[in-house]
Amino acid sequence: MKLYTYFRSSAAYRVRIALALKQLPYEAVPVHLVRGGGEQHRAEYLALNPGGLVPTLVDGDEALRQSLAIIEYLDETHPEPALLPDGPIERARVRAIAQTIACDIHPINNLRVLKYLTRELGASEAQKNAWYRHWVLTGLAAVEAMLADDPRTGAFCHGDAPTLADCCLVPQVFNARRFDCDLSAMPTLVGIAERCERLEAFRLAAPGLQPDAE
Repeated sequence: MKLYTYFRSSAAYRVRIALALKQLPYEAVPVHLVRGGGEQHRAEYLALNPGGLVPTLVDGDEALRQSLAIIEYLDETHPEPALLPDGPIERARVRAIAQTIACDIHPINNLRVLKYLTRELGASEAQKNAWYRHWVLTGLAAVEAMLADDPRTGAFCHGDAPTLADCCLVPQVFNARRFDCDLSAMPTLVGIAERCERLEAFRLAAPGLQPDAE
């Protein structure tokens, strides 16, 4: 397998965690999202991923896109360890936590959105960062409530083993810290993220350990 990735992309980070949890070997192919106007806009990459986004996972003849779809594909093709729990209600809960991060928080704080704010709309760096913090904290407050108020939350987002939800949570917490978001009102999710970060799979997937880290 080949993973087209960028070290700071939270979507690629999610997939790297899943691959590491499942101990699946892959070749990392860096796609720099900033250099030269963004390598994701090059024709050869757009042939793999018409959206011009990372990650893309190439497995055999198939190019798979969208991080959550990729992780669920990995879970179906390599079932151990499972990243979704047994039972439809339990799986729905894990997916809801994951999608709150990947669908509600991440898209409006994506690099291309932040660039549009500054380049096209004239937002200052301070205004851009305020936008980022507002939406991250709004979304993570919802995640905190989902976790803190549910007895199914354990050492991790769902029970005592990492799931799809944890694959999404850790990169979002990493990004929140990069932008100096105050997470003091979210002790449940911060504690879960810290427990995840002590695991080898999460450590190996971290941005600073990637071949394209800067």
